[in-house]
Amino acid sequence: MYDTTVLVIGPADDSLRLLSEAGEGVRFVTGERLEDFEGAAPEADAVFFSGSSRRVLEELLPTAPRVRWVHTRWAGLEGLLSPAVARHPSVLTNARGVYSGALAEFVLAAILYFAKDLGRMVRNQRAEIWEPFDVEEIRGKTLGIVGYGHIGASIAERGRGAGLRVLALRRSAAATPDSRVDEWVPGRQLRDLMARSDYVAVALPATPETRHLVDAAALGALRKSAVFVNVGRGSTVDEAALVRALETRAIRGAALDVFETEPLPAGHPLYRLENVLVSPHCADHTPTWRDDAVRLFLENLGRFRRGESLRNVVDKTRGY
Repeated sequence: MYDTTVLVIGPADDSLRLLSEAGEGVRFVTGERLEDFEGAAPEADAVFFSGSSRRVLEELLPTAPRVRWVHTRWAGLEGLLSPAVARHPSVLTNARGVYSGALAEFVLAAILYFAKDLGRMVRNQRAEIWEPFDVEEIRGKTLGIVGYGHIGASIAERGRGAGLRVLALRRSAAATPDSRVDEWVPGRQLRDLMARSDYVAVALPATPETRHLVDAAALGALRKSAVFVNVGRGSTVDEAALVRALETRAIRGAALDVFETEPLPAGHPLYRLENVLVSPHCADHTPTWRDDAVRLFLENLGRFRRGESLRNVVDKTRGY
């Protein structure tokens, strides 16, 4: 006898084996097409979105009047939160926090990549060149974080651990106690944060308000020695302006895990620039990332069945 029916939208990858840990009383119906859920949709209580296309979810919700909760295994919502999904009365939760640690480690790795000039080391090793050179110490440098959510906080934690001074941008500079942050910077002072930072890490979600928030003027405020890192979303940065800054050596370099167009098209200048580190949007793809996302869903499923508050509730009007 089932007391909860969950529709699982997406391909049946190996991580879904963990759904068996939900316990008795839960029925999972998995599929990738609307017709896969025809019999179960009227009885469904929740949806676990594990796919990459929102079309099936948009078509499914009107056929599932009992659905009170939708959970996506992704942290980003730009590919899911259409007007139809936003209008639906169900609570929406995401996988915020699952990927934060890995992304923060990528930021720290990128900082060290440029501080120690690891690219030069690799090039010289391949060319069999013995050429000693000076490297930088990051201790005492300033790290500016644009977007202080879960990822931003994880970046700050690792940055402080490495001896960096941390500035964090937020909508308001309320003095929220946080031992990881040396100084809060109001959102309207983005250029000020950029100008004061040796390293800038962007961890913004994709929303209409954040599109090209990091524009040519903000990038122009960076020091010539500055390094720019983006682990949020590609749409938050004016990529053409960033390319110009890199080509003209207006900044030292950039490490990017996200781009305005993905996959990054062949022939794109970011591929050829030696002062760029390109990650194909996989900085958070650890051996357990899929399993970790399913386990978070299962934790929330337990809360849902017990009538408790859910983790990672999304503000649909803000998009995060």
